Amino acid sequence: MTQETPYTTASLAADLRGLGLAAGDVVLVHSALKAVGFVVGQAQAVVEALLQVLGPDGTLVVPTHTPDNSDPATWEHPPVPESWWPVIREQAPGFDPLRTPSRWMGVLAETVRTWPGAVRSSHPETSFAALGPLAAAVTAGHPPAEALGEGSPLGAVYRANGKVLLIGCDHGNNTSLHLAECRVPDPLMEEHGAAVRNPDGTSSWLTWTAPVDDESDFDEIGRAYEKSGPVCVGRVGNAESRLMPQRALVDFGVAWMIANRAN
Repeated sequence: MTQETPYTTASLAADLRGLGLAAGDVVLVHSALKAVGFVVGQAQAVVEALLQVLGPDGTLVVPTHTPDNSDPATWEHPPVPESWWPVIREQAPGFDPLRTPSRWMGVLAETVRTWPGAVRSSHPETSFAALGPLAAAVTAGHPPAEALGEGSPLGAVYRANGKVLLIGCDHGNNTSLHLAECRVPDPLMEEHGAAVRNPDGTSSWLTWTAPVDDESDFDEIGRAYEKSGPVCVGRVGNAESRLMPQRALVDFGVAWMIANRAN
């Protein structure tokens, strides 16, 4: 799609309203900002557009995961020598919500994470950050074993009847479908590990068990959902974008996984 003029906070806010985002919404955003095109002010302008539309009563949520803070025994891209594993587990500085940057979540997520007033959950591997009146409630708790489950910000967005917004990315990035995985009866479980920062500044290695997360069929689930579930498709700048109610998506995902996944 050819871009005739630069996009601005005002034009992106108009696109977001046209997609169905509204004042007072709780919205979990996944994004690939390169797809949006040239924006005056770049990521800052996109965040300001989102906050402008949500207004003072709305809450913006983004994933600020740190997948590199995980057990090195599971690393594949790239793997590290087994002889390094003890050193990594012992010497990693430890996740700190204020200090630790997200990894592979995109510039929008990092911009929200560092925005004045942002609150971040405490999970050492799958944290989320939020802005708005429900930010503290959405990010509260988040125990290790509830990485993407009921006790995570995903569960909080579900209980708040929130929305999911995909800007320039597809359902393969739709983290809310991991909540569906956690709701399937008797999910497969796996061991996790990560470094956490202690109050005295030292670091500890923490382990826990959680449902296996597998996004390999998320695009397929998303396409199936769009055939029957409520979703608004439009453009934010140049980026094809999707806005949907998270609760309907997750409920559909649970039913789809029970019917189509082999445990």
